[in-house]
Amino acid sequence: MSDVSKKKSKISKPVAVADDLAVKTRPAKASDLFVRCLEAEGVTHIFGVPGEENADLMISLMDSSIEFILCRHEQAAAFMADAYGRLTGKPGVCLATLGPGATNLVTGIADANMDRSPTVAIIGQASTARLHKESHQNMDAITMFTPISKWAHSITNAKTIPEVLRKAFKVAAMEKPGACIVELPEDVAKQPVTAEPMPVQKTRRPGADHKAVTQAVDMIAAARNPLIIAGNGAVRKRAATQLRRLAHATGIGVVNTFMGKGAVALDDPHCLFTIGLQGRDHVNFVIDQADTIITVGYDLVEYAPEFWNRGRKKNIIHIDFEPAEIDNAYIVAVDIAGDIADALWQINEDLHRRFKSKLPFFDIKERAKLRSTIEADLAAESADESFPMKPQRILNDLRRVLGPGDILLSDVGAHKMWVARYYQCYEPNTCLISNGFCSMGFALPGAIGAKIAHPDRRVVAVCGDAGFLMNVQDLETAVRNKYNFVCIVWVDGEYGLIKWKQQNHFNGRHSDLAFGNPDFELLAKAFGMWGRTIRKAGELPKALDEAFKQDTPALIAIPVDYAENRKLTKRLGDLVCVI
Repeated sequence: MSDVSKKKSKISKPVAVADDLAVKTRPAKASDLFVRCLEAEGVTHIFGVPGEENADLMISLMDSSIEFILCRHEQAAAFMADAYGRLTGKPGVCLATLGPGATNLVTGIADANMDRSPTVAIIGQASTARLHKESHQNMDAITMFTPISKWAHSITNAKTIPEVLRKAFKVAAMEKPGACIVELPEDVAKQPVTAEPMPVQKTRRPGADHKAVTQAVDMIAAARNPLIIAGNGAVRKRAATQLRRLAHATGIGVVNTFMGKGAVALDDPHCLFTIGLQGRDHVNFVIDQADTIITVGYDLVEYAPEFWNRGRKKNIIHIDFEPAEIDNAYIVAVDIAGDIADALWQINEDLHRRFKSKLPFFDIKERAKLRSTIEADLAAESADESFPMKPQRILNDLRRVLGPGDILLSDVGAHKMWVARYYQCYEPNTCLISNGFCSMGFALPGAIGAKIAHPDRRVVAVCGDAGFLMNVQDLETAVRNKYNFVCIVWVDGEYGLIKWKQQNHFNGRHSDLAFGNPDFELLAKAFGMWGRTIRKAGELPKALDEAFKQDTPALIAIPVDYAENRKLTKRLGDLVCVI
């Protein structure tokens, strides 16, 4: 080899290394960094409808590990993220473009925020060069979202992307969880940037104050007739395990709100079933007699204390992630703010340390008569053969078919009240009811989010014929992606809950609330999926069995007898105390 050749060979290698380094340090596009930050947060799915303003982000997603679920409406995408977040405890993510895309997210975002579902919404925006003036589709989306979210922010500098996304996901998941909004203008998405994703570190929730715990234990030990109310927070962050331990150790009965179902299993003798109908029910007699109420993860937004604390004479022990809300009917004696599972664990440990020989304080068998009365009431119409079907029969059939870990999502309408009272649960987070914001249209898209969160479980969306049609378009999303869940539509051709409430308040009178419906079997066929209309009461279990065997969603329409609504109102009003 010549000297010249040797010189060339010596310099060729360093030049190659220098080129490699240049590639590694070359600025990336901001949208690429954005996606890398999402991957660092553990995001696996994004639900949404893109627009031209987030085109760069969509192209960046194509080269990532994240699956984008193309939806047919932004509201449905938000509900999917809502249900996914509530079931997994990790923020569900949805995406929309600017203007009408962002406004279409609003109802789903408000629902997630008020129902305590961790959710992050990504919205597009016009170029920052025209945001200061009147321009096409330009609106202040951040101001719009601020009142219905925990945090909302627009990225104006690509270098801040790692910090903004880390904050959004952290705030969304922090107790109490909710929705965060991140806006990415189209010109910022194109900016070159060399920043890196921030590491995701677990944040420990603060423990309960030991003095408050001691005070609570003293009050429980001194109580004559205590009761536990389990709310939405009782089914999050492993709180249900410690709640069940407390109930068993003390012998105190537990009632749950609509969103606290499964905190104590339906077959546990400590389970006294559900409150929340805003009227009288069997369990209200227990509440009336109680001198001490222990609220665990109770959200006032779901069921106001004025309905169960009439006279304001009860000693209330508040156990939640946040201090008690100020309400004239909710004046607490002990306010325990901190991680609920930790607070209950401390209470349990203190009870066993100080009162082990005296536990349980109360004999749960004294609640057996009440439990058997409620169970008999809930089973009263379980075999009724009349048609249209009674709500009681529908829900009893569903409970027999679905396993303990299967998931039922209830939309909002008259059927929600029946689900709340009659459908009881074995495990936490197996019945999702929107009872904070209470938005119609939640259940069908929510079932898609639920199926993605738990593909191994059977999922049922129970809808009224009004709520079902509010997001019916996303059946196509489910068919296209082959998500098998069953959508059950209760058919009455009216806004049934509004009619029920108007009749109760106006001596049977109601405004015109009737509407027409499609042929639901033909509708299912048009979407390319299996569909069935029930024509006699005994057909539902077999139809459900067939529906779950499909490789796409399935639709079951059930004519329902809502004459039962006012019968239930009258019967509950005429209840006689059995304890």
